[in-house]
Amino acid sequence: MEASTIKTIAKYGLGAMLITAGIGHLTFARKEFQAQVPEWVPLEKDDTVVYSGIVEIAMGAAIIAAPKKYESLVGQLAAGLFTAVFPGNYAQYKERRNAFGLNSDNKRFARLFMQPALIAWALKSTDSK
Repeated sequence: MEASTIKTIAKYGLGAMLITAGIGHLTFARKEFQAQVPEWVPLEKDDTVVYSGIVEIAMGAAIIAAPKKYESLVGQLAAGLFTAVFPGNYAQYKERRNAFGLNSDNKRFARLFMQPALIAWALKSTDSK
């Protein structure tokens, strides 16, 4: 398989994953996502989950639909989003909140390493090179 085909599949996969996660924020996984909202966020947990879900849906759609000349920018924005939500993953670990099957310190700790992978996925799948 050609590198450009793999990159395209990765880009569409990332967009679909973000849209699915965003829908989860608004519907079937709403309570689970609330466990990732740090106590210091000045909004209600449910409001934070709803707003972040809307952003994830929009970001996923942008990744899928962005014209070629904007792909890299959209990928950088997605990487920024993944960086911005990392404190929520850390809060879930530090505050020992169970959600998404992350019901042990080891599982919650391992989840922290998913964020760098998502950042790399966003950057690599949308890189113009």
